[in-house]
Amino acid sequence: MIYDIAIIGAGPAGLAAAIYGQRAGLKTITFEANVHGGQIINTPEVENYPALGKVSGVEYAMGIYEQAVGFGAEIEYKAVVDVQLEGDVKTLKCNDGSEYQAKTVIIATGVVRRKLEIPGEDRFLGAGVSYCATCDGLFFKDKTATVVGGGNTALEDAVYLAGICEKVYLIHRRDEFRGSRHEVEKVLANPKIEILYDTIPLAIEGEGMVSRLQVKNVKTEEEKTLYTSAVFVAVGLVPQNDIFAGKVDMDGGYIAAGESCVTNVPGVFVAGDTRTKSLRQLVTATADGAIAATAAANYLDR
Repeated sequence: MIYDIAIIGAGPAGLAAAIYGQRAGLKTITFEANVHGGQIINTPEVENYPALGKVSGVEYAMGIYEQAVGFGAEIEYKAVVDVQLEGDVKTLKCNDGSEYQAKTVIIATGVVRRKLEIPGEDRFLGAGVSYCATCDGLFFKDKTATVVGGGNTALEDAVYLAGICEKVYLIHRRDEFRGSRHEVEKVLANPKIEILYDTIPLAIEGEGMVSRLQVKNVKTEEEKTLYTSAVFVAVGLVPQNDIFAGKVDMDGGYIAAGESCVTNVPGVFVAGDTRTKSLRQLVTATADGAIAATAAANYLDR
């Protein structure tokens, strides 16, 4: 079978593309290496999606998944490991050895959390080191936890953990946060959060489980020990585009495309956080999915 649209990634962008593709009467298939929903499942509360009110990231992910499947979208839980994007028919190879063909491809591979790359990070993964506060926060109920980062994710994580933990350290390498004013105000108003500005982590330590974090003030050069049971890392994102290197134009690891979601390769489109863009939010990801699927439909019509 040759599909009309093959979508790589079942986050909000990919699932929105599947919805719009199916509604256009096209045969779509979506590939997901992990769990549908992408990064949004790590968000404790979505409150800035127009008209949606407040829902958890998991609730949102389930809602858009059920909507896509309800329109007949086909989802395969496999990792796409190689692609051939030239010509009228594209080929996708998966980690189980299977191959699929489609007339168009929408890249919606998203991003993953960046690592600290310090001693102890890998050693204590799953033993106090985590990249998902909403996934693992309850393990540290009534204990002290530390969040590293200065963007919206780090701020949201700190507030979420403050509702569970006895105390939360928030470490940021600069003297002001990069997150939205709304999120910053929530952090500043929470008495359980202690902020360490101009500070970087040096090493994560412990005996079996995390118990200490060595940090340094980048201005004073002072080093000290924080006694903490967990270190939650939220220091940025890395696009998942390695398999497209040399096959699609990129910019800093992101797929190069404007608001049209059209790449330099005919029949190949991109949606969501994985493309070059100034704002990576849930609402822009789903918008990209709709635009990319519509662009793919127009391409097929031509």
